[in-house]
Amino acid sequence: MKRIYRSIAVPLLTATLCLTAGWAQAEERRTQFSLAWSIYVGFMPWAYMDEAGIMDKWAKKYGIEVDLVQINDYIEAINMYTVGEFDGATMTNMDMLTIPSASGIDTTALITGDFSNGNDAVVLKGRDSMQDIKGMEVYLLELSVSHYALARALEMAGLSERDVTLINTSDADIATTFKNSEVQAVTLWNPQLHMAMQEPNAVKVFDSSQIPGEILDVMGVNSETLKKYPELGKAVTGAWFETVAIMLGDTPQAIAAKTYMGENSGTDLEGYEMQLAATHMFKTPQDKLDYLTTTRVRETMDFVTQFTFKHGLLGAGAASPDVIGIELPDGSIWGNEANVKMRFDHQFVRMAAEDTL
Repeated sequence: MKRIYRSIAVPLLTATLCLTAGWAQAEERRTQFSLAWSIYVGFMPWAYMDEAGIMDKWAKKYGIEVDLVQINDYIEAINMYTVGEFDGATMTNMDMLTIPSASGIDTTALITGDFSNGNDAVVLKGRDSMQDIKGMEVYLLELSVSHYALARALEMAGLSERDVTLINTSDADIATTFKNSEVQAVTLWNPQLHMAMQEPNAVKVFDSSQIPGEILDVMGVNSETLKKYPELGKAVTGAWFETVAIMLGDTPQAIAAKTYMGENSGTDLEGYEMQLAATHMFKTPQDKLDYLTTTRVRETMDFVTQFTFKHGLLGAGAASPDVIGIELPDGSIWGNEANVKMRFDHQFVRMAAEDTL
Protein backbone atom coordinates (compact mmCIF):
# COMPACT_ATOMS: atom_id res chain seq x y z
CA MET A 1 0.00 0.00 0.00
CA LYS A 2 1.45 3.37 -1.05
CA ARG A 3 1.26 6.16 1.52
CA ILE A 4 1.78 9.83 0.55
CA TYR A 5 2.89 12.26 3.28
CA ARG A 6 2.27 16.00 2.82
CA SER A 7 5.14 17.06 5.08
CA ILE A 8 8.30 15.46 6.41
CA ALA A 9 7.75 17.50 9.59
CA VAL A 10 5.09 15.09 10.87
CA PRO A 11 6.26 13.89 14.26
CA LEU A 12 7.69 10.37 14.35
CA LEU A 13 5.28 9.35 17.11
CA THR A 14 2.27 10.20 14.96
CA ALA A 15 3.63 8.12 12.09
CA THR A 16 4.35 5.24 14.42
CA LEU A 17 0.83 5.33 15.85
CA CYS A 18 -0.67 5.36 12.35
CA LEU A 19 1.37 2.36 11.30
CA THR A 20 0.50 0.49 14.48
CA ALA A 21 -3.20 1.13 13.91
CA GLY A 22 -2.87 -0.08 10.32
CA TRP A 23 -1.19 -3.30 11.43
CA ALA A 24 -3.86 -3.91 14.06
CA GLN A 25 -6.57 -3.49 11.43
CA ALA A 26 -4.78 -5.80 9.00
CA GLU A 27 -4.43 -8.48 11.68
CA GLU A 28 -8.09 -8.30 12.75
CA ARG A 29 -9.50 -11.79 12.47
CA ARG A 30 -12.57 -12.58 10.45
CA THR A 31 -15.60 -13.95 12.22
CA GLN A 32 -18.04 -14.27 9.30
CA PHE A 33 -17.84 -16.92 6.58
CA SER A 34 -20.17 -18.11 3.84
CA LEU A 35 -20.58 -21.44 2.07
CA ALA A 36 -22.66 -22.09 -1.05
CA TRP A 37 -24.68 -25.22 -1.71
CA SER A 38 -26.99 -26.41 -4.49
CA ILE A 39 -29.75 -28.98 -4.67
CA TYR A 40 -28.65 -32.61 -4.83
CA VAL A 41 -29.46 -35.53 -2.56
CA GLY A 42 -26.01 -35.51 -0.94
CA PHE A 43 -26.04 -31.74 -0.45
CA MET A 44 -29.45 -31.42 1.21
CA PRO A 45 -28.04 -31.89 4.74
CA TRP A 46 -26.68 -28.34 4.38
CA ALA A 47 -30.25 -27.11 4.01
CA TYR A 48 -31.43 -28.97 7.10
CA MET A 49 -28.51 -27.98 9.33
CA ASP A 50 -29.24 -24.36 8.45
CA GLU A 51 -32.97 -24.68 9.09
CA ALA A 52 -32.50 -26.63 12.35
CA GLY A 53 -29.92 -24.21 13.74
CA ILE A 54 -27.19 -26.86 13.89
CA MET A 55 -24.72 -24.76 11.92
CA ASP A 56 -25.41 -21.75 14.13
CA LYS A 57 -24.83 -23.81 17.26
CA TRP A 58 -21.44 -25.06 16.13
CA ALA A 59 -20.39 -21.69 14.76
CA LYS A 60 -21.25 -20.03 18.07
CA LYS A 61 -19.09 -22.60 19.87
CA TYR A 62 -16.08 -21.26 17.98
CA GLY A 63 -17.04 -17.60 18.06
CA ILE A 64 -17.84 -17.26 14.37
CA GLU A 65 -20.81 -17.02 12.01
CA VAL A 66 -21.27 -19.33 9.03
CA ASP A 67 -23.89 -18.50 6.42
CA LEU A 68 -25.11 -21.39 4.28
CA VAL A 69 -26.43 -19.99 1.00
CA GLN A 70 -28.46 -21.93 -1.56
CA ILE A 71 -27.49 -21.26 -5.17
CA ASN A 72 -29.93 -22.71 -7.70
CA ASP A 73 -27.30 -23.34 -10.38
CA TYR A 74 -24.72 -25.97 -9.38
CA ILE A 75 -21.89 -24.77 -11.65
CA GLU A 76 -22.60 -21.12 -10.87
CA ALA A 77 -22.12 -21.85 -7.16
CA ILE A 78 -18.66 -23.29 -7.86
CA ASN A 79 -17.80 -20.37 -10.12
CA MET A 80 -18.85 -17.90 -7.45
CA TYR A 81 -16.62 -19.66 -4.94
CA THR A 82 -13.74 -19.67 -7.42
CA VAL A 83 -13.87 -15.89 -7.86
CA GLY A 84 -13.98 -15.35 -4.10
CA GLU A 85 -17.65 -14.66 -3.42
CA PHE A 86 -17.82 -17.61 -1.00
CA ASP A 87 -15.35 -19.35 1.28
CA GLY A 88 -16.49 -22.73 -0.01
CA ALA A 89 -19.09 -24.53 -2.11
CA THR A 90 -20.54 -27.97 -2.71
CA MET A 91 -19.04 -29.79 -5.68
CA THR A 92 -17.84 -33.16 -6.92
CA ASN A 93 -14.19 -34.13 -6.77
CA MET A 94 -13.96 -33.79 -10.56
CA ASP A 95 -15.43 -30.29 -10.59
CA MET A 96 -13.22 -29.31 -7.67
CA LEU A 97 -10.21 -30.28 -9.77
CA THR A 98 -11.31 -28.66 -13.02
CA ILE A 99 -12.83 -25.41 -11.79
CA PRO A 100 -11.23 -23.90 -8.66
CA SER A 101 -8.03 -25.97 -8.58
CA ALA A 102 -7.40 -25.61 -12.32
CA SER A 103 -8.01 -21.87 -11.88
CA GLY A 104 -5.26 -21.68 -9.27
CA ILE A 105 -7.49 -21.64 -6.18
CA ASP A 106 -6.03 -24.00 -3.57
CA THR A 107 -9.07 -25.92 -2.36
CA THR A 108 -9.54 -28.51 0.40
CA ALA A 109 -12.24 -31.17 0.48
CA LEU A 110 -13.24 -30.25 4.02
CA ILE A 111 -16.33 -32.48 3.99
CA THR A 112 -16.53 -35.53 1.76
CA GLY A 113 -20.05 -36.46 2.67
CA ASP A 114 -20.80 -39.29 0.26
CA PHE A 115 -20.18 -40.89 -3.07
CA SER A 116 -22.64 -41.56 -5.84
CA ASN A 117 -23.70 -45.19 -5.60
CA GLY A 118 -26.29 -45.26 -8.37
CA ASN A 119 -27.33 -41.59 -8.57
CA ASP A 120 -25.56 -41.15 -11.94
CA ALA A 121 -26.60 -43.41 -14.80
CA VAL A 122 -26.79 -44.14 -18.51
CA VAL A 123 -30.38 -44.78 -19.61
CA LEU A 124 -31.57 -46.22 -22.92
CA LYS A 125 -35.04 -46.83 -24.29
CA GLY A 126 -35.93 -50.42 -25.08
CA ARG A 127 -32.33 -51.69 -24.89
CA ASP A 128 -30.71 -53.45 -21.97
CA SER A 129 -26.96 -53.41 -22.62
CA MET A 130 -24.22 -50.80 -22.81
CA GLN A 131 -23.10 -52.45 -26.06
CA ASP A 132 -26.41 -51.29 -27.59
CA ILE A 133 -25.34 -47.66 -27.24
CA LYS A 134 -22.87 -47.94 -30.11
CA GLY A 135 -23.76 -45.51 -32.92
CA MET A 136 -26.37 -43.67 -30.86
CA GLU A 137 -26.76 -40.00 -29.99
CA VAL A 138 -26.32 -39.58 -26.22
CA TYR A 139 -27.82 -36.53 -24.55
CA LEU A 140 -25.89 -35.27 -21.50
CA LEU A 141 -24.32 -32.25 -19.90
CA GLU A 142 -20.90 -32.32 -21.54
CA LEU A 143 -17.76 -32.12 -19.38
CA SER A 144 -19.80 -32.86 -16.25
CA VAL A 145 -19.76 -35.91 -13.99
CA SER A 146 -22.37 -37.38 -16.36
CA HIS A 147 -19.80 -37.17 -19.14
CA TYR A 148 -17.27 -38.84 -16.85
CA ALA A 149 -19.75 -41.61 -15.95
CA LEU A 150 -20.47 -42.23 -19.65
CA ALA A 151 -16.75 -42.40 -20.46
CA ARG A 152 -16.20 -44.96 -17.70
CA ALA A 153 -19.26 -46.96 -18.83
CA LEU A 154 -18.02 -47.03 -22.42
CA GLU A 155 -14.54 -48.04 -21.32
CA MET A 156 -15.88 -50.92 -19.22
CA ALA A 157 -18.02 -52.05 -22.18
CA GLY A 158 -15.04 -52.10 -24.51
CA LEU A 159 -16.20 -48.97 -26.33
CA SER A 160 -15.06 -45.33 -26.48
CA GLU A 161 -16.53 -41.88 -27.02
CA ARG A 162 -15.80 -42.30 -30.74
CA ASP A 163 -18.56 -44.92 -30.82
CA VAL A 164 -21.30 -42.41 -29.89
CA THR A 165 -22.35 -38.86 -30.73
CA LEU A 166 -22.63 -36.52 -27.76
CA ILE A 167 -25.47 -33.97 -27.65
CA ASN A 168 -24.82 -31.30 -25.05
CA THR A 169 -27.96 -30.73 -22.97
CA SER A 170 -28.58 -28.63 -19.86
CA ASP A 171 -29.13 -30.64 -16.71
CA ALA A 172 -32.30 -28.58 -16.17
CA ASP A 173 -33.73 -29.76 -19.51
CA ILE A 174 -32.45 -33.29 -19.88
CA ALA A 175 -35.31 -35.16 -18.19
CA THR A 176 -37.83 -33.32 -20.38
CA THR A 177 -35.68 -33.96 -23.44
CA PHE A 178 -35.83 -37.69 -22.77
CA LYS A 179 -39.61 -37.57 -23.21
CA ASN A 180 -39.02 -36.89 -26.91
CA SER A 181 -39.53 -40.13 -28.84
CA GLU A 182 -36.48 -39.39 -30.98
CA VAL A 183 -34.19 -39.26 -27.94
CA GLN A 184 -33.07 -42.78 -27.14
CA ALA A 185 -30.09 -42.35 -24.83
CA VAL A 186 -29.22 -40.05 -21.93
CA THR A 187 -26.69 -39.82 -19.14
CA LEU A 188 -27.88 -37.92 -16.10
CA TRP A 189 -28.11 -37.77 -12.30
CA ASN A 190 -30.85 -37.61 -9.68
CA PRO A 191 -33.41 -36.19 -9.35
CA GLN A 192 -33.55 -35.99 -13.17
CA LEU A 193 -32.62 -39.69 -13.33
CA HIS A 194 -35.71 -40.62 -11.33
CA MET A 195 -37.86 -38.60 -13.74
CA ALA A 196 -36.27 -40.24 -16.80
CA MET A 197 -36.89 -43.71 -15.40
CA GLN A 198 -40.65 -43.02 -15.45
CA GLU A 199 -40.59 -43.04 -19.24
CA PRO A 200 -41.92 -46.18 -21.00
CA ASN A 201 -39.16 -48.65 -21.92
CA ALA A 202 -36.50 -46.73 -19.95
CA VAL A 203 -33.67 -49.08 -18.98
CA LYS A 204 -30.70 -48.21 -16.78
CA VAL A 205 -27.75 -49.90 -18.49
CA PHE A 206 -25.03 -48.45 -16.27
CA ASP A 207 -24.88 -46.54 -13.02
CA SER A 208 -22.29 -45.21 -10.62
CA SER A 209 -22.57 -48.19 -8.27
CA GLN A 210 -20.29 -49.89 -10.82
CA ILE A 211 -17.58 -47.30 -10.13
CA PRO A 212 -17.92 -46.91 -6.33
CA GLY A 213 -16.06 -44.06 -4.73
CA GLU A 214 -15.18 -42.31 -7.98
CA ILE A 215 -17.84 -39.58 -7.91
CA LEU A 216 -17.33 -37.91 -4.53
CA ASP A 217 -19.54 -35.12 -3.21
CA VAL A 218 -17.62 -32.58 -1.17
CA MET A 219 -17.74 -29.20 0.47
CA GLY A 220 -14.63 -27.60 -1.00
CA VAL A 221 -13.21 -24.77 1.09
CA ASN A 222 -10.39 -22.34 0.38
CA SER A 223 -7.25 -23.94 1.82
CA GLU A 224 -5.66 -20.67 2.93
CA THR A 225 -8.85 -19.69 4.76
CA LEU A 226 -8.90 -23.03 6.58
CA LYS A 227 -5.25 -22.68 7.51
CA LYS A 228 -5.75 -19.20 8.93
CA TYR A 229 -9.13 -19.96 10.51
CA PRO A 230 -9.19 -23.58 11.73
CA GLU A 231 -12.27 -22.69 13.77
CA LEU A 232 -14.20 -22.68 10.48
CA GLY A 233 -13.10 -26.25 9.74
CA LYS A 234 -14.01 -27.39 13.25
CA ALA A 235 -17.44 -25.78 13.24
CA VAL A 236 -18.44 -27.01 9.79
CA THR A 237 -17.19 -30.55 10.44
CA GLY A 238 -19.01 -30.76 13.76
CA ALA A 239 -22.25 -29.47 12.26
CA TRP A 240 -22.05 -31.86 9.32
CA PHE A 241 -21.62 -35.04 11.31
CA GLU A 242 -24.29 -34.06 13.83
CA THR A 243 -26.70 -33.53 10.94
CA VAL A 244 -25.82 -36.84 9.29
CA ALA A 245 -26.26 -38.68 12.61
CA ILE A 246 -29.77 -37.25 12.87
CA MET A 247 -30.88 -37.95 9.29
CA LEU A 248 -29.57 -41.52 9.19
CA GLY A 249 -31.15 -42.46 12.49
CA ASP A 250 -34.51 -44.13 13.07
CA THR A 251 -36.14 -41.46 15.21
CA PRO A 252 -39.05 -39.12 14.46
CA GLN A 253 -36.42 -36.37 14.11
CA ALA A 254 -34.76 -38.40 11.32
CA ILE A 255 -38.06 -38.66 9.46
CA ALA A 256 -38.69 -34.94 9.90
CA ALA A 257 -35.18 -34.12 8.66
CA LYS A 258 -35.49 -36.27 5.54
CA THR A 259 -38.98 -34.98 4.86
CA TYR A 260 -37.63 -31.43 4.97
CA MET A 261 -34.75 -32.33 2.66
CA GLY A 262 -37.07 -34.08 0.23
CA GLU A 263 -39.60 -31.28 0.04
CA ASN A 264 -36.88 -28.67 -0.39
CA SER A 265 -35.32 -30.62 -3.25
CA GLY A 266 -38.56 -30.95 -5.20
CA THR A 267 -39.73 -34.36 -4.05
CA ASP A 268 -41.15 -35.95 -0.90
CA LEU A 269 -39.91 -38.28 1.83
CA GLU A 270 -40.33 -41.38 -0.35
CA GLY A 271 -38.57 -39.78 -3.30
CA TYR A 272 -35.73 -38.51 -1.17
CA GLU A 273 -35.20 -41.87 0.52
CA MET A 274 -35.07 -43.53 -2.90
CA GLN A 275 -32.31 -41.14 -3.97
CA LEU A 276 -30.58 -41.63 -0.63
CA ALA A 277 -30.53 -45.38 -1.26
CA ALA A 278 -28.33 -44.70 -4.30
CA THR A 279 -25.98 -42.55 -2.24
CA HIS A 280 -23.29 -43.94 0.03
CA MET A 281 -23.30 -41.50 2.95
CA PHE A 282 -20.44 -41.65 5.42
CA LYS A 283 -22.37 -42.10 8.66
CA THR A 284 -19.54 -41.26 11.03
CA PRO A 285 -16.13 -39.58 10.86
CA GLN A 286 -14.48 -42.98 11.22
CA ASP A 287 -16.50 -44.38 8.29
CA LYS A 288 -15.02 -41.68 6.10
CA LEU A 289 -11.48 -42.25 7.38
CA ASP A 290 -11.77 -45.99 6.82
CA TYR A 291 -13.06 -45.65 3.27
CA LEU A 292 -11.19 -42.65 1.87
CA THR A 293 -7.71 -44.01 2.35
CA THR A 294 -4.69 -42.62 0.55
CA THR A 295 -4.66 -45.60 -1.82
CA ARG A 296 -8.34 -45.24 -2.73
CA VAL A 297 -8.14 -41.47 -3.26
CA ARG A 298 -5.07 -41.88 -5.47
CA GLU A 299 -6.81 -44.55 -7.59
CA THR A 300 -9.94 -42.42 -7.93
CA MET A 301 -8.07 -39.28 -8.87
CA ASP A 302 -6.01 -41.21 -11.41
CA PHE A 303 -9.21 -41.96 -13.35
CA VAL A 304 -10.43 -38.38 -12.92
CA THR A 305 -7.20 -36.67 -13.97
CA GLN A 306 -6.86 -38.88 -17.04
CA PHE A 307 -10.41 -38.00 -18.13
CA THR A 308 -10.08 -34.29 -17.44
CA PHE A 309 -6.73 -34.01 -19.20
CA LYS A 310 -8.08 -35.81 -22.26
CA HIS A 311 -10.95 -33.32 -22.46
CA GLY A 312 -8.82 -30.23 -21.89
CA LEU A 313 -10.26 -29.37 -18.48
CA LEU A 314 -7.01 -28.83 -16.58
CA GLY A 315 -6.26 -25.40 -17.95
CA ALA A 316 -4.64 -24.01 -21.07
CA GLY A 317 -1.23 -25.47 -21.70
CA ALA A 318 -1.59 -28.41 -19.30
CA ALA A 319 1.17 -30.75 -20.41
CA SER A 320 0.10 -33.85 -18.50
CA PRO A 321 -2.69 -35.28 -16.31
CA ASP A 322 -0.66 -34.57 -13.17
CA VAL A 323 -0.15 -30.85 -13.82
CA ILE A 324 -2.05 -30.10 -10.60
CA GLY A 325 -0.59 -31.43 -7.36
CA ILE A 326 -3.07 -33.24 -5.10
CA GLU A 327 -2.45 -33.64 -1.37
CA LEU A 328 -3.55 -37.11 -0.29
CA PRO A 329 -4.94 -38.05 3.15
CA ASP A 330 -1.51 -39.10 4.47
CA GLY A 331 -0.02 -35.74 3.52
CA SER A 332 1.89 -37.02 0.49
CA ILE A 333 1.60 -35.20 -2.84
CA TRP A 334 0.43 -36.91 -5.98
CA GLY A 335 1.28 -35.00 -9.14
CA ASN A 336 3.04 -31.67 -9.38
CA GLU A 337 4.53 -30.82 -5.98
CA ALA A 338 5.18 -27.25 -7.17
CA ASN A 339 1.50 -26.68 -7.98
CA VAL A 340 -0.57 -28.21 -5.16
CA LYS A 341 -4.09 -26.85 -5.56
CA MET A 342 -6.31 -29.72 -4.40
CA ARG A 343 -6.26 -31.33 -0.96
CA PHE A 344 -7.85 -34.29 0.80
CA ASP A 345 -6.85 -33.21 4.29
CA HIS A 346 -8.60 -35.27 6.97
CA GLN A 347 -7.35 -33.33 10.01
CA PHE A 348 -10.77 -32.07 11.08
CA VAL A 349 -12.43 -35.42 10.43
CA ARG A 350 -9.80 -37.08 12.61
CA MET A 351 -10.61 -34.61 15.36
CA ALA A 352 -14.29 -35.48 15.02
CA ALA A 353 -13.49 -39.22 15.12
CA GLU A 354 -11.45 -38.66 18.28
CA ASP A 355 -14.23 -36.46 19.73
CA THR A 356 -11.83 -33.55 20.15
CA LEU A 357 -13.70 -30.90 18.14
